[in-house]
Amino acid sequence: VLRVYKAAVQQTLDILFLPEGREFLTSTDAVSRDSADRTIVAWDFQSAAKISNQIFHERYTCPSLTLHPKESVFVAQTNGNYMALFSAQRPYRINKKKRYEGHKVEGFAVGCEFSPDGTLLVTGSSDGKVFFYNYHTSRIIRTLSAHKEACVSAIFHPVLPSLLATCDWAGEIKIWQ
Repeated sequence: VLRVYKAAVQQTLDILFLPEGREFLTSTDAVSRDSADRTIVAWDFQSAAKISNQIFHERYTCPSLTLHPKESVFVAQTNGNYMALFSAQRPYRINKKKRYEGHKVEGFAVGCEFSPDGTLLVTGSSDGKVFFYNYHTSRIIRTLSAHKEACVSAIFHPVLPSLLATCDWAGEIKIWQ
């Protein structure tokens, strides 16, 4: 073990290293009725100090974080049935004009990911569908009825970007072209 970071919150749901690796983000389950601080926490990699815990101010947990492959932004999947876009540079501001809506999370830890070229954002949905969003317009460009159970992950192949892997709550994995 090289370092230990003490979040002093409930469970950590996801970890995302930011470009250059000097800072990283964690998402937690620390949402209460009166406060949503600590939902996304920014950390200094070297010192293990918290940089910010005031990044996301809504009362939803964020089970998944993903970094854009070409721009300095990241997306947080929220349990509010939308994905929020943030700057990946301090002070990590949310883009209030752009939200990716239409899919359902309904308490599942649904993952999201950008296509390798950064033009698409893909996510699963609790109804078993996969949603493809245009990154720039935040509009749904396609839905795919993928599974009978909740689709909890959709991820592009790293070498063959026309391939997509999906998996559901029951353990079924499918590869799509």
